[in-house]
Order: sequence, then C-alpha cells, then structure tokens
Amino acid sequence: MSTILEMRGITKQFPGVKALDNVNLRVQAGEIHAVVGENGAGKSTLMKVLSGVYPHGSYSGEIVFDGQPRAFSGIADSEHLGIIIIHQELALVPLLSIAENIFLGNEPSRYGVIDWQACHTRTRALLDKVGLAESPTTLIDDLGVGKQQLVEIAKALSKEVKLLILDEPTASLNETDSDALLNLLLDLQRQGIACILISHKLNEIAKVADAVTVLRDGATVHSLECREAPVSEDVIIRHMVGREMADRYPRRTPDIGETVFEVRDWTVHHPLHADRQVVKGVHLTARRGEIVGIAGLMGAGRTELAMSVFGRSYGQRIRGQVLVQGQPVDVSTIQKAIDHGIAYVTEDRKGYGLVLEHGIDHNITLAHLPGVSRHGVIDAGREFTVANEYRRALGIRCSDVYQTVGNLSGGNQQKVVLSKWLFSQPQVLILDEPTRGIDVGAKFEIYSLMAGLAAEGRCIVMISSEMPELLGMCDRIYVMNEGRFVAEFTAAEASQEKIMRSIVSAVSPGVR
Repeated sequence: MSTILEMRGITKQFPGVKALDNVNLRVQAGEIHAVVGENGAGKSTLMKVLSGVYPHGSYSGEIVFDGQPRAFSGIADSEHLGIIIIHQELALVPLLSIAENIFLGNEPSRYGVIDWQACHTRTRALLDKVGLAESPTTLIDDLGVGKQQLVEIAKALSKEVKLLILDEPTASLNETDSDALLNLLLDLQRQGIACILISHKLNEIAKVADAVTVLRDGATVHSLECREAPVSEDVIIRHMVGREMADRYPRRTPDIGETVFEVRDWTVHHPLHADRQVVKGVHLTARRGEIVGIAGLMGAGRTELAMSVFGRSYGQRIRGQVLVQGQPVDVSTIQKAIDHGIAYVTEDRKGYGLVLEHGIDHNITLAHLPGVSRHGVIDAGREFTVANEYRRALGIRCSDVYQTVGNLSGGNQQKVVLSKWLFSQPQVLILDEPTRGIDVGAKFEIYSLMAGLAAEGRCIVMISSEMPELLGMCDRIYVMNEGRFVAEFTAAEASQEKIMRSIVSAVSPGVR
C-alpha cells in the first residue's frame, strides 16, 4: 500500500506556546487513520497546518502529498490537490439550499450565468453517494445535524477529494446517525478515498480505523496498527493521558438526602409552532447529593425541558410548577432562576455558554457580577482573584486568566463554563451534555468534579447522549421519548438494554 501523506517534523509555535513539537504522521492511500489525544494535544492545529489554514512558513517541517513536497499558502491550495477538511462546526449557510451550499463559490455556469439544472443534477448524484434522499432545493436549516454532516461530505466529494479530514464528526450526533456516518466512511474507503478521523469516541475508532496516531502535549507519542488485530481502548487511553485509567468513572458513595428540586406537570410548546408540544406533562425530582440522569434520543425533548425550566429560555405557552426546597419558585426569567439557585450548563458552550473573544476572568464571573463588584462597579482585583481560584480548583490549562477563551481547548472551555456557574453558588446544577467533544482525561476530571459537588450536597441533573456515562455517574435515570418521561430506573436497575427498550416500546404517556 502506497503512502498518500507524510508529515515530517512539524513544529508550530504561538506566542509563549509550542503547539506542535516535531510531529510525524503517515497516512496510507485508502486507509482510515485516526488521530487521537487529549484536548490541547495539537490535533486540530496539525490539521490546520495540513490544510493550509496555517500557511507554509508559519511552521517548520515538511508535508509530502502524493509523492511531492507541498507548500500550501491557503486552503484553496490544499483543496486543489484533493485535501478537504470538515470542521466540528459545520461551514454551511442555513438559509441556502443543499445545492447552493455544495457548490457555493464553485457554481456550474454557462456564459457567466449559474446553470441551475446542472447544479441540481450534480447535487442529486452526490446526495445518492452519501445516502441522502432530500431534494437539492431543501434548505440546510430544515435538516438535522446528522444530515448536515452528510451534506458536508457531499460537498467534499464535489471537489474530487483524495484525503478527507473529519474533526469530531459525530460529536453532535445520536447513535443511529453516528453509525450511518461511520458506514459512509467505510464506503468511501472502498472507493479509494483516504480519511483522517479525529474523535474522542474510542469505540468508533475501534470500529473503522486501520491505524491510530496518538498525540500528547503537541508531540507524537505512538502509532498503532489496527489491521491485524483491534487495539483496545485501554491501550489508546494509556498513551493519550500517559497513565493507566483503571476506572473511567470516579468511585463514590452517594449520601442522598431530601428532595431539593422538583418540576411538576411541566408542558412546553415549540417557540415557533405554538400548536406543537415538545415537553408533555413531565414530573422530575432531584434530591440533595443525588446525580439524576435524563436519557433519550436526539429530539426527545431533554434540552427543551432544561432550557424552559432555566428562565424559560426556550419555548412558549409554558405550564407547570418548579419547587426548590419544597417551595414554589418563579423561574420566568434567567435571573430569577439564578436567584433561586438553579444553574444550567448548555450543550453549546461556544454559542451560549461563553463569550469567546473575552478572557477567562470575565467569563467566570459573568453569571454573578455582584460577587466581584463594589457599588455597582466591577472590582478588577477581586475578579482576578476569583478567576485564579477557579483556575486552580478546576485545573484550567492556560497562560493566565486573561487568556482569550476562544483560544482554549474544548475541555478547558468546558471547565470555564462550569466555573462560571459554580461561582453563582447553585443548589441545582443542570448539565446538558457536559462532556461533549472532550477527551477521556478531561471527562474524568469533569466526572470527579460532579462527584465532589454531589458530595457537598448539591443536586445535579445530567443530560447525556452517551449511555455509558449515565450508567457510570447517575444514581437515578429518567428515560425521555417524544417529550415525555417513559421510564425511570435506579442505578442498580438500569442498563443500556432496558433504557433502549423503554424508548423503542414507549406507548404510554406516563412513567412505566
């Protein structure tokens, strides 16, 4: 098998930080090559070097593609040779059609006028390749995230891709969509297309990867072959974090007390379609020191429930009652929810959780400005002290607390979001996909933090699409389907099979 890509001795420095240190990567033609490592290990930086986002001259080392040394001055240069990168944040225009997105900037034309018939014909052929039945005229905004990923791959195929780079392609997908995407990668492999897959989901890597390169602290630490025999997740984790991880979840002995948080008969209607109920008469309780999970497929209504409870930040025609310490409370605005000790860590940390262009210090204190103010004026010294305390307590890796949050890794961004809400001193912490897009080492740190908060007597409501982490962390699990709770299990009763059986066989509006 011939080598399609070789990156030799790649070193990339930013002011005060060496992001890549003599990294080597070799990809064979037609193989799926996984690149893994903790957040901040240098994976995305390496791919930006390869794709020309960081142009030749801004790094040292050599890139050889298709047998020739390459010096890319921008993305157009790498795409011209068939190197296409699909980022975790999809680069699609929501209010344009599938066809318009696929050929944006590269529209088929005749005599200087866009040839829409050719555009739609070619789009239909590309959609057939990726298994999408939608019309080329369908708006991106009308597609789910899984189908949007397939549109991105169709867009790559339109550019005659030879090497496809996918950065966390399944981070926002449910299990069904993830499986469909991985099967598509195997189909593309059979067509001779090589792929670099960046993912924190090691079970997915085990399913499709032919080889694995492990990065740690900006350097290549190991390369593993998976063709002859599968490589265990434990081996990959050991190389990623530099230590054994005997337990994926911290050991804890729950000390559960009285009910602290209760939601009664909660009903929410869609914010745009008032006749459509997205949450239907839900009843939830969480006790002191308890971690309560909410399982369900994408679209079940879990995030809609959490956001509507947190200051009615989602939905309309909301009915029901929220109680804290047995007393009904007004959660009609976000500030009122915060005042009653409720905090919500969003699943979209970049869109809703952080101000990316601001520093760590400003982000940590944002939800509780009175805590760092005197007479209505922010005390910069107090803000610095608070931010440093949380930096140390949560192990946020940064140059200092003035560092721009947008330049942090995903795991460290998540720690900043958690710090922000912990500073507001909540009694109830709602965590929506708290470990999405972060590596196993950072996940364990988040899990340990959750266990510590529960031990302090806080109650935690955890929404997750990863059933193993619900089973590993939660004392009790609600199962949600089509806006209703359809089952409830204690930790001793719960299993993946029981949860999935509850989802697929749910016919009753009540809890069974």
